[in-house]
Amino acid sequence: MNAIILLVVGLTIMALGYFFYSKFIAEKIYRLEADFPTPAHTMRDGVDYVPTNKFVLWGHHFTSVAGAAPIVGPAIAVIWGWGPAFLWVVFGTVFFAGMHDFGALWASVRNKGQSMGMLSGSYIGRRGRNLFLVVIFLLLLMVNAAFAVVISNLLVSTPTSVIPVWGAIVVALLIGQAIYRFKMGLLWPSIIGVVVLYALIWLGSLYPIVLPESVLGMSANSTWIVLLFLYAGIASLLPVWVLLQPRDYINGLQLFVGLGILYAAVLIASPTIVAPAFNSAVPTGTPSIVPLLFVTIACGAISGFHGMVASGTTSKQLDKETDARFVGYFGAVGEGMLSLAAIICCTAGFATLVDWQAVYSSFGGGNVTAFVNGGEALISAGLGLPQNLGATLLATMAILFAATTMDTGLRLQRYVVQEAAELAGFKVGTLLGTVIALAVCLALAFGAGSGGAGGMVIWPLFGTTNQLLAALTLSIITVILIRLGRNPWFTGIPMVFLMVMSVYALVVQLGTFYNDGKWLLLVMDIVILIAAIWVAFEAAIAMRRGRDLAPVGSSGNA
Repeated sequence: MNAIILLVVGLTIMALGYFFYSKFIAEKIYRLEADFPTPAHTMRDGVDYVPTNKFVLWGHHFTSVAGAAPIVGPAIAVIWGWGPAFLWVVFGTVFFAGMHDFGALWASVRNKGQSMGMLSGSYIGRRGRNLFLVVIFLLLLMVNAAFAVVISNLLVSTPTSVIPVWGAIVVALLIGQAIYRFKMGLLWPSIIGVVVLYALIWLGSLYPIVLPESVLGMSANSTWIVLLFLYAGIASLLPVWVLLQPRDYINGLQLFVGLGILYAAVLIASPTIVAPAFNSAVPTGTPSIVPLLFVTIACGAISGFHGMVASGTTSKQLDKETDARFVGYFGAVGEGMLSLAAIICCTAGFATLVDWQAVYSSFGGGNVTAFVNGGEALISAGLGLPQNLGATLLATMAILFAATTMDTGLRLQRYVVQEAAELAGFKVGTLLGTVIALAVCLALAFGAGSGGAGGMVIWPLFGTTNQLLAALTLSIITVILIRLGRNPWFTGIPMVFLMVMSVYALVVQLGTFYNDGKWLLLVMDIVILIAAIWVAFEAAIAMRRGRDLAPVGSSGNA
């Protein structure tokens, strides 16, 4: 089948979802109010709480959630065929991810910008809240520690990406000053920022930067990991308008430019999808498609991490409540578009079925490298760009998304540390909270694996934990809707589906970890499984009694 058909059908369904389904949800379910005073105004502090233009905020939200996962997940999952991956990404985006991201943002805005972890205390109960925070902390630990490894590997394997990746930080700082200090409009800073960023990509393709084999006794990968955590720590301490917002905004723009280049290449080259729609001859050792498909593709279909970003940083910057539809739902659509591109690159970016099977000879054989190599081939065939330049563009795109996720993830982990300390009866400041978060991430990175790769040790649990958190987030939103006397089925059905698939996957993984002797993963799997079932039980009780309880929240109606 021609890849153009897959591209057009996928984008059309997502567009219909945004223009019609999200409008229905905004008006009939969440009932957004343009004049509702958001926390960005009522709690404004110039650091975390800052009213923000919806396009800039969309850039922050989208690029914070669009890390390496929406690329890696589909790149692995197409081993079962492009059909299941395509269906889950497209319909998951429309009916699961958009509702989830939008809902988490709305719920937080209606409750003084509280995170989902703290909201669980108000709507589910104290025990549920404590267990919820445990799951959140473990997920953020997985994201921060593992993404540092992913980025360092790409910086080493694609040294042409070094200049544009680090140069993007300077571009973002200048854009932040232009918009907020000098009160410039978005147009010219946006145009200049994108032009400079792509000039840096071209410059990087000409001048690759390779670190020495040993820097202060550390390998190149270890050096990049340390530098990335130092950067993420500093970035998480800065006011959001200085670096976080403009960096995410310019990355959002470059994503659409990059996707435009990739999609244009597909339209011109008109490649054939060489991978099977449904692969009946999967390699030995490949797990069952059910439930693993629904946890392998997390980001790009629905992701619990999105709820953490929506309620952790995005809700504190929302200027108008009505902006939540564009920021939250369309943010999920943007990630779905990225995952759709990953599916096409990993199925149509190979010359023959034999070439594809050589890469997908084992489960996990296809990863971000398959995306970069497949996309490079499509761009070269469609637009005639040098393969080196195409690889640099795609690697830079993947790294920038993963890096912005680290920025936000470490800030969120600091929030969790501060919230946990508050519940324990003492106060942890911003600096100390950041140091604790960094210490835990570095301890995992260098204590559980050689060369800083320890973050990947617990990565096999990322997908299940991520989807489990999405189900728990939907349970909170469902409880809120029930208390308000509104239709809960639009969140309740996705919640039940994700809970079943996530718990099923955790049980399957228990056996795998036990047979392989992976005791750390086994213990963590048990902890997460117990926490999930407990929180789900508490949520079910809250839902049953929800209609008999008065609404809670800052406004008295949510």
